[in-house]
Amino acid sequence: MFIMSNLIIAVAKMIDIILTIAYWLILVRALISWVNPDPYNAIVQFLYKTTEPMLSPIRRLIPPMGIDISPIIVFFVILFMKSFLVITLYDIGMRMR
Repeated sequence: MFIMSNLIIAVAKMIDIILTIAYWLILVRALISWVNPDPYNAIVQFLYKTTEPMLSPIRRLIPPMGIDISPIIVFFVILFMKSFLVITLYDIGMRMR
């Protein structure tokens, strides 16, 4: 049973790392958008390619406004997933020991 426990704990930690990376990528993209970045810059292209799949579904659901609030909504989703999903998986793994 300890093997399944370790697997669930490892999955929880990996999800936590992935969500943390996504959070920082979206934050950097939002900050860069304030300064009119060069769209041909490799870093800017990387940020757009990695964060657009998370932001575009939110943009389709929300009507257009003066500012883009999709990063804020994605931040809330990431925080919810870290607070609920990751902690729940970690607790399940710990209780299986």
